[in-house]
Amino acid sequence: MAAAEVRVEPLDFEVWVTEKADALLRFAYVLTGDSNLAEDAVQDALTTACARWGRVSRADDPEAYVKRMVVNAHISWWRRFRRREAPVEDPVRTARAVPDGAADRAEAEAIWALCATLPDKQRAAVVLRFYEDMSYAEIGKLLHCAEATARSHVHRALAALKTTLSHQEDREGAEDA
Repeated sequence: MAAAEVRVEPLDFEVWVTEKADALLRFAYVLTGDSNLAEDAVQDALTTACARWGRVSRADDPEAYVKRMVVNAHISWWRRFRRREAPVEDPVRTARAVPDGAADRAEAEAIWALCATLPDKQRAAVVLRFYEDMSYAEIGKLLHCAEATARSHVHRALAALKTTLSHQEDREGAEDA
């Protein structure tokens, strides 16, 4: 081996998954809005990544590569099942002990409830933009659309959220009167 030649050890899949699994699950949960769907998307992505780990580990950013796989897994789910299923609100919510920071948690749940009302692509674009802090170009690449379309998804999502919040404030004001 020549002195100028540097050998880079490939990332070990199991070690990498141990380090990144929690972050991938959080990402998938915010993307899907459902813990079961998040687990399924991450499992599908990691199964595919394991089979192709030689190529994935050589990518400039293996985490971004696998996140793209998570997005693809969720998009595949949309295509397969979204048209057939009609999800409804969970009729029974079990009471949970609220740890310190209950107000923050309640606010986060309220924000998520608002985001869950958005169409899938708009919700994905908002998550990628504000949770993952991605540029519109990166969002477009991940969602397989033009940068302008990614901007449009985010813009429309924010407009819909603003309208929903305005209507809620109007209703609350009317109830107080």
